Amino acid sequence: MSTEYDAVIGLEIHVQLSTKTKMFCGCELSFGDEPNVHTCPICLAHPGVLPVPNQTAFEYALKIGAALDCELSPVSTFDRKNYFYPDNPKAYQITQAATPFAIDGRLGQVRIHHAHLEEDAAKTIHTGGAGRIKGSDASLVDFNRGGTPLVEIVTEPDLRSGSEVREWGQLLRATIKQLGVSDVNMEEGSLRCDANISIRPVGSETLGTKTELKNMNSFRFIERGIEAEIARQKEVIASGGAVEQETLHFDPSTGELHSLRSKEEAHDYRYLPEPDLVPVVPTQAMLEEALKLPELPAARAARYEGIGVGEQAALLLSFEVDWAEYFEGVLAADDSIEPRVAANWVTGEFAAELRKQDDQPLAESKVDPASLAKLIGLVASKKISHGAGKTVLEAIVADGSDPEAVVAEQGLEQISDSGELEQIVIQAIEDNPKPAEQVRSGNEKAIGALVGAVMKATQGRADGGEVNRLLRQHLGL
Repeated sequence: MSTEYDAVIGLEIHVQLSTKTKMFCGCELSFGDEPNVHTCPICLAHPGVLPVPNQTAFEYALKIGAALDCELSPVSTFDRKNYFYPDNPKAYQITQAATPFAIDGRLGQVRIHHAHLEEDAAKTIHTGGAGRIKGSDASLVDFNRGGTPLVEIVTEPDLRSGSEVREWGQLLRATIKQLGVSDVNMEEGSLRCDANISIRPVGSETLGTKTELKNMNSFRFIERGIEAEIARQKEVIASGGAVEQETLHFDPSTGELHSLRSKEEAHDYRYLPEPDLVPVVPTQAMLEEALKLPELPAARAARYEGIGVGEQAALLLSFEVDWAEYFEGVLAADDSIEPRVAANWVTGEFAAELRKQDDQPLAESKVDPASLAKLIGLVASKKISHGAGKTVLEAIVADGSDPEAVVAEQGLEQISDSGELEQIVIQAIEDNPKPAEQVRSGNEKAIGALVGAVMKATQGRADGGEVNRLLRQHLGL
């Protein structure tokens, strides 16, 4: 008998904070500059230097903790995480192990174990044989990134699939972006995700041996990597083997998993209190400021669903503040428009038309919320058909025209003379006897050909519902 398995997944997410300077020194933060131009004796670990904590980084971290519904610690401390690697000149990382700044939180369905502050490592560049050191493989180190303030968010093992991780990760990224404390750009490494994965028989409460997928830079790749690792672990157990605790790399170009090293345990790092930094005690003003949160994506999505917006459209709008503001601008311009209808136009036809215009950013669109509201109102009042509305939308996205002017110029106003429309319907039936007979014989799908004929004859100016009603009436349905 085969055994079914459940996956158990926990995440460690690293968020680079958008401060002007590094965590423990005054070096400027940047992306894409020449290597090793933003360094100093402190972040290069020269003898005798002392770190000084970045207050803005701590304030940003408190905001993240508050947004994740964590308990903010009245006192937190720094520790040394000891490891030797070329990207770490001190041979230890300053982090928070014993008393992190935030504990016991939740975002959506996922519990947050804790969030802590630490410094980032430098960037290692593996050059290969064609690298800058001629004739040999080489690893180069760029210390510009070394010392960047990081918040590491550690979840409980509450996720069960790659798709759940992708969806929750997108919610987390949108939440942090809303706070304005990080650009959470995964391609540039300002948001990185490690996934701890194990499997266990369905119904079991005992956790299996976990492996770690390291530093994935896209939630789509994270989803694929997790599903590949779940499948690998199931295959190992099915063949009589045992899953080994190790750190893995997923190659999205090949879909293959590669072992990097055995997975470390906490005691391997020989944590000890950082002797050069005193405990951090946030002031009451800092804590109060951290709790002044904007409306976050999860709350915004719930509010939109509460006014009738569909779940998918609500999520799309809530994840991007500029799209949410645009949507609310449409509603404010015409309070007779149903929120559901406005959301569908904004996230559907309007977003699609912007993509067709060379992926035009919303901020550069020539269509302000009032113009789109006017167009939606023309369709809702049946002055133009939905098809004609899409024609108008294409024109106003292209050149910012007034919707009513486009309707007048192109003669798109909906046919209001029921007698005229009825004659067009009768003519369509006469001109298309085969689908007409199929409909009379019980094949109602064939009515689509007749609807299309009417729409062609009216250049899309007929109301689809009225066309269907008249066709059914004259076909004896």
